[in-house]
Amino acid sequence: MKQILGLLMFMLSAVAFGQTGTIEGVLSDKEMNNEPLPFANVIIKGTTKGATTDFDGKYIIENVPVGTYQVEFSFVGYEPVTVPDVVVEAGKFTNVSTALGASAAALDEVLIQVQTSRERESALLLEQKKAVEIKESIGAVQLAQQGVTDAATATTKISGVTSSQASGDIYVRGLGDRYLYTTMNGLPIPSDDVEKKNIDLGLFSTRIIQNVGISKTFGVDNSADQASGTIDVSTKELSGTKELGVGIRVGANTNATQSGVSDNFKLTGNKGDYTFGFLKNQGFNESTQTSSPGYAAYPRLTQNTWNTTTANFPMNYRYAITAGKKFGEKFKVLFTASQSADFKYRTGVFRQYQENNVQDTITDATFYSRNITTTGLLNADYKIDDKHSVRWVSLFVNSLSDQVFEGGRNGEATVFEEESRDDVFQFIRDQNTKQTRLWVNQLFGDHQLSEKNDLNWGVGFNLLSADEPNRTRNEINITPDADFVELGVQGGFQQRKSFQLIDDQEVAGFIKDTYVLSEDFDTGDKAELSGGLNIRYKSRDFKSQFIGATESNAGADFGDVSIDNLDVIFTEDNFQSGDLDFKFLPTDRYKGDLESQSAFAAYTLQKEKFNLNLGLRFQRDVIDVDFNVNNFPGREGSANKEYTNLYPSVNFKYNLTADQGIRLAGSRTITLPEFKEIAPFEYVSPVGQVTKGNPDLEASINYNFDLKYEWFPSSDELLSVAAFYKIINDPINKVQQRGAAGIFSYFNAGEQANVLGLELEGRVNIIKAEEDSGNIGVRLSGNITRIFHEQDLKEVYNEDGDLLRTYRYNGKSDDGLQGASDWIVNATLGFSTAAEKPWEFNIIGNYASSKILALGSPTNQQEPDVFFNEAIIEKGFVVLDAVLSKKVTEGFAVKLTGRNLLDPTIEQTQFQLPASENRVPGDATIQSYSLGRTFLLGLTYDF
Repeated sequence: MKQILGLLMFMLSAVAFGQTGTIEGVLSDKEMNNEPLPFANVIIKGTTKGATTDFDGKYIIENVPVGTYQVEFSFVGYEPVTVPDVVVEAGKFTNVSTALGASAAALDEVLIQVQTSRERESALLLEQKKAVEIKESIGAVQLAQQGVTDAATATTKISGVTSSQASGDIYVRGLGDRYLYTTMNGLPIPSDDVEKKNIDLGLFSTRIIQNVGISKTFGVDNSADQASGTIDVSTKELSGTKELGVGIRVGANTNATQSGVSDNFKLTGNKGDYTFGFLKNQGFNESTQTSSPGYAAYPRLTQNTWNTTTANFPMNYRYAITAGKKFGEKFKVLFTASQSADFKYRTGVFRQYQENNVQDTITDATFYSRNITTTGLLNADYKIDDKHSVRWVSLFVNSLSDQVFEGGRNGEATVFEEESRDDVFQFIRDQNTKQTRLWVNQLFGDHQLSEKNDLNWGVGFNLLSADEPNRTRNEINITPDADFVELGVQGGFQQRKSFQLIDDQEVAGFIKDTYVLSEDFDTGDKAELSGGLNIRYKSRDFKSQFIGATESNAGADFGDVSIDNLDVIFTEDNFQSGDLDFKFLPTDRYKGDLESQSAFAAYTLQKEKFNLNLGLRFQRDVIDVDFNVNNFPGREGSANKEYTNLYPSVNFKYNLTADQGIRLAGSRTITLPEFKEIAPFEYVSPVGQVTKGNPDLEASINYNFDLKYEWFPSSDELLSVAAFYKIINDPINKVQQRGAAGIFSYFNAGEQANVLGLELEGRVNIIKAEEDSGNIGVRLSGNITRIFHEQDLKEVYNEDGDLLRTYRYNGKSDDGLQGASDWIVNATLGFSTAAEKPWEFNIIGNYASSKILALGSPTNQQEPDVFFNEAIIEKGFVVLDAVLSKKVTEGFAVKLTGRNLLDPTIEQTQFQLPASENRVPGDATIQSYSLGRTFLLGLTYDF
């Protein structure tokens, strides 16, 4: 900590750096009925910066230092026009549009607008058009139109991107969580979940988002720990001189408000321990446990309830406030805060199979969940002078998830590990409250050392805690009419309380210098050299412990017991009398450390017809995980990994015309194993599925190739087609382990995986209504991705040629890639009125075809074609949303949102062979449920 604080103090005391803006616009010809005027000159007086208008009369002048300028427009035979007092703000687009003619333009013929650079679609398309690498973004304006409320949903609006309802993972071009890299403002942020590499983007409300971008090709100034791309969340900045707005949204999910659910919506027994989404009692930890007998050894078994509670009424809501102000010419600040509550309910089927035989069956697997998320963002910019400025971003997120799972209330559930009796079935309840607290602090700077040399840097310090302080689980034997209640008899942890604590600390930073070797403003030719350093230090402390209660005396009389009042069993008297006993295992722990140091250099050459970027990154990654867990022989062990590699990249863009281009890209990257993938701790899901890490897991090396054609018909239109190909050596997969335990783990199950994909994207105005005409404009945006994917399933032999492990089964020597959908489709059809107070209506559809959630595997190495488990598949489905909004007055707007309107069935299946003559081979349902429809009414007012 002393080193981290010292580094922060050093960076805080370092010299600050400046920022730039952009001037753009359209020049018209007054003599030709205001048609576009091409090939005219646009010059910023007193500087060497300028541009020439294109065929559409458009121009753009980038990297203009902040300040106030005079912009001159001229063309042979026309009267020049000089526009005074053009203010360029950091990170903003200043639009200056006018007309030339035989006489000078009047002042009222000049339009000057300052807009936030990276919130509107046209600005992001312009950024995409100018970029050398393949990058796509979606801004705050689009997100608002489509009713998007978080960054996770925002990513699915980008071509080739989808998410899994089962895992919550984001998939880019068919590659999931471990192949992605997530940053905020270009700096890494930690995961909130022990099961994930990347943070849940659903924690990032659109209130704090400026835009979400995905770089699908590797640039050497980013970490090489990615194969499908880097997702970057750019946080909101103050636009203009002041801002003040409030908003409120209310709504409901049809599943949660249906009869029989809304008046009995279950919450955990921890409900009394949190207020406004913040836990008050974090007391369940190992300090309360002791190995000595007596009451002191089981306080959490008797003092905390085993029963559920209920919510008053499961209504969704969100309220938010945004305030910002610019003080003088140097300092501006923006603060935005919000809190939202979201209720979800689903019920359906869950089954688990082992070697084609069903082990667990729950026909009423029911989930209740309530999520309360509180977010606060502070953004401050300070301009020291025309060449120096700093920016500080502080983000706080508190997310509280309260989830209750129940299965078997209908008296039909069977669990394999319990005794098989014809008249007895099982009831399972799992209560879990999880609180995630994330605090991100970032400091950025930019310094214009000279007209040819820019230096920028950034440093971030992140703190994260993700705690499950009091998880409660019961596995009960009952008769169908529930008049008989018996504690589960197999093992000592069917009735248990547990805790899980995660504490992450991370410091990361970069410094980058860019030097212009040559530049010709007349031709646009430019050559520049850039280089820099990256550092990242991340540590994680993980703890987990189970405390179980067992029935000591068979047939003990606990009185009048029901599955809804188990507190009458777990009393101090029953433990002291000997009717109940307790047991607990030593605390499971692991400590993970990641050190990553990198140096990079890149050369960029820009010509009239092409752009070329060549880069090389040196990156050293060291991962050390020390663990002490119950399910590892000898308990203690460690996994130590070190990878030192060179990662080259090449990005080439050829301009066919001013609005059309072809891009080529190639790179080498790595996929590092995560802490949770190599620490052999067993995590049990609410339905009883177990996942644990594998210390022998190794990194994957990836080779990435891209080809893309883009056409920008206008400032807000795009047509593109892309092809990509990836080779992944030693791909990492989630696979069910061999043996009868049915545990999932992570393996390098193949020697190589290959991914080939095609992407088609379009954003077009079908009908573009003229401004203030009152007519209806129609816009269509969409993308289609087709992915072909395959990986071999390898066999591992020792030096003597003996088979140690095979991943082949049922005659298969290859399979698809985990998480990859063959088809991904996203589309938005929008209608809007061209009026001062417009109506807007958007219909948004998403589809991802079936994908592998977990690879199949043999359970017997000697007979893998006889004893095996097939892959688990998540079936494809369509999601349809609609958003209707109306600007009522200058500051007041209303929005009605409908989500998941089709309410499709989400189904996971596993192919099963006949276990008897009476059974036909086919897909068996593993899970099946629907999420319900959600309707929301939102009101906003901007002062």
